[in-house]
Amino acid sequence: MQVYLVGGAVRDQLLGRPVTERDWVVIGATPQQMEQLGYRAVGRDFPVYLHPQTHEEYALARLERKVAPGYRGFTTVFSPDVTLEQDLERRDLTINAMARAADGTLIDPFGGQGDITHHLLRHVSAAFVEDPVRVVRVARFAARFAHLGFTVAPATRALMRRMVENGEIRALVPERLWRELERALAECNPEAGFDCLHDCGALAVLIPELPWDAANRAALQAAVALGADTPVRFAALLATVGADDIGALCERLRVPSDYRELALAAAALLARLIDAAHASPEHLVALLEAADAFRRPRRFAQLLQVAQARAQSAGEPPSELLSAALGAAAAVALPREQMQALKGPEIAARLRAGRIEAVRELLH
Repeated sequence: MQVYLVGGAVRDQLLGRPVTERDWVVIGATPQQMEQLGYRAVGRDFPVYLHPQTHEEYALARLERKVAPGYRGFTTVFSPDVTLEQDLERRDLTINAMARAADGTLIDPFGGQGDITHHLLRHVSAAFVEDPVRVVRVARFAARFAHLGFTVAPATRALMRRMVENGEIRALVPERLWRELERALAECNPEAGFDCLHDCGALAVLIPELPWDAANRAALQAAVALGADTPVRFAALLATVGADDIGALCERLRVPSDYRELALAAAALLARLIDAAHASPEHLVALLEAADAFRRPRRFAQLLQVAQARAQSAGEPPSELLSAALGAAAAVALPREQMQALKGPEIAARLRAGRIEAVRELLH
C-alpha cells in the first residue's frame, strides 16, 4: 500500500501558491484494508475515504471507462492492481496529473511541470473528449491562471471545439455546469474563462442568452475591480439581458435564488440606477422603493455595484448619490404621537413625504 499526494496540491506547490486542500491517492489497497485502518468511506460512485485524524480525502486508484454519452456515462474500475500512472492518466490537464511520494519525489508522467513552466493548459490524453465537464473545467483554470500568463494549448482547444461540434457538450448535467461557472466567476480573471468558452463555441451552446461582446466583458472586469461577490458579477453580466431570458437561463442551470433575484432586479432597474444623478427627489425615493432598499439594504448595495460596473464599462464615472440618498431617506422617522394618530396609508404617505424632503435637502 502506497500513498501519494495528487492533483491541485502538487500543482499549487510548484506554482508557489497556497495549498488550501490536499487530496491523496492510495495504490495497492482494498476497501477492506482502508476500513481496518480506521478510514471512513464517503465516496458514492467510487471508493473515497476520510483519514481518521486529518479528515482529508484518500481515494483508491481507479480507471474510468466510457460506456455512454455525457458526464455520467462512465464505469469505474478500481483494484489494488491499478497503477499510479493509470490513475493520473484519467485526469483532465497535465498540471493536475502529478503526484508526490512520501519522500517528496515528484511523479510527473505527462509533463505537467513543463507545462507549468510554459504556462500551458494541456490535456493529458485523447480521453479528454469523453467528459464534457472538462470543457468548463479548462475555462475555470483559464480564469484562475490568466494573470500568470496561462493559455490553452492549441491541441486542447481543438478537442474542445470537437466536443462542441459533435454535441457532447450538450450532455452536461445542469448542476455540474453551474458549479463550474460559479467557481469561474469567483476567479480573479473570470472574463478569461468566458473567452475560453466563447472561442471553442461552447458559450453559445451552454448560455445562448448571453452575448459575449466587449460591453459584457468590460462589465465583468469592472465588477471584479470593484471587489464584487459572485452574485454581483453574475448580475453585471446579465444586466442588459431581458427578464424572460434571465429566467430561462436560471431555470435551466438551476441557479440559486439569490443570484436569480439580483440579476432580475438589476435588469429591471439598471437604466434608472445609472441615470439617478439626473433624477428628482421624488424619482429617487421611488427608485429606492422599487429596489426595496429600505428593507434590504445589503441587496441594494449589490444593485449599486452592478450599476457601477455597467457604468464604468461604458466609460461613465461612478456616482455615490444613491447611497447618500438611501442614508438620508432611511434616517427619516415619524414622531410616536403622529404614528398613533394616523392610519396605515396615512403613515406611509407622511413617511414618503419626509423621505422626499430629506433627499431634496441632500441634493441642495
